[in-house]
Amino acid sequence: MAPAMDDDIDYALFPPPPRSEPCRLYLISPQDVGGDFPERLAAACGGGPVAAFQLRVKDVDAHALARLAEPLQRICSDHGVAFIVNDDMALAKRIGADGVHLGQSDGDPRDARALLGAEAQIGRTCHDSRHLALEAGEAGCDYVAFGAFHPTTTKPSHYRPPPGILSWWATIAEIPSVAIGGITPANAAPLVAAGADFLAVCQAVWSAPDPGAAVAAFDALFRETAKA
Repeated sequence: MAPAMDDDIDYALFPPPPRSEPCRLYLISPQDVGGDFPERLAAACGGGPVAAFQLRVKDVDAHALARLAEPLQRICSDHGVAFIVNDDMALAKRIGADGVHLGQSDGDPRDARALLGAEAQIGRTCHDSRHLALEAGEAGCDYVAFGAFHPTTTKPSHYRPPPGILSWWATIAEIPSVAIGGITPANAAPLVAAGADFLAVCQAVWSAPDPGAAVAAFDALFRETAKA
């Protein structure tokens, strides 16, 4: 795929292609993954299918974060959930994570591939940019993440891509897309309908009294959309 500039485009020209598989859930960790969080993660994973869990904890010593990751990684393994590390290739290598998610300033996906191996799942933040998504595909990423689609306190962002970017990507690329940013069961349907392969969520699950019930609500949406 050759990179293209982000000039104006009419996303109406790219209706979402028919789905071959339902949308899936991609959990992003809160900042605090200590205390009773392992039990909350287990409850979330028991609430319905979860494709991946991303450990996104900032400003914590790498040794301490590796210790915090151990029980979470075990829970994910028990539930068949891919364990992804945010930003840190070295930590992903150290703990044997299933992959790494890289922001635009977090290194080259090619370096991550060389370090983590052919089987690692490597994702790339692409904001609202078709150009960055095409570059990520050329670099060998396994998925691209667009967003934030809605206001979010997890990682505030001024980027607001339209849902049509997901339809465009589903039409021109085979690499899965992840929609991220302030997504809840109440506002997720247009993103699923547009062709998102995964929804990345944080507060919609971890701020809920019962994380398992929150995951179940997303699963019900995915099942209903798959029937349409």
